[in-house]
Amino acid sequence: QVQLVESGGGLVQPGGSLRLSCAASGFTFSLNAMRWYRQAPGKERELVAGITSGGSSTHYADSVKGRFTISRNNAKNTVYLQMNSLKPEDTAVYYCNTRLRGNEYWGQGTQVTVSS
Repeated sequence: QVQLVESGGGLVQPGGSLRLSCAASGFTFSLNAMRWYRQAPGKERELVAGITSGGSSTHYADSVKGRFTISRNNAKNTVYLQMNSLKPEDTAVYYCNTRLRGNEYWGQGTQVTVSS
């Protein structure tokens, strides 16, 4: 079955960096676009970044452009989110996502807290 397992979250000071990873299994990773979402307390889940199956095209929410970078390693079935210049408003649970045959699949999420 499809599994997405996020890791790399934690507590970081404003201006700091984190790299999130999402290990995928149960499907042909290299054929699927991948996305990172986040959900802050009391807010709706929002799309942060996406990457095409081959990695040639990416897109970002306006709020993270220039600070976050999504990438993937198809040989390792892993997608990454490099987060730089973190702000307190980036605090959220971050989720990995993919879509297969009309179904959405999510990881369990990893908590990112930006605070001094």
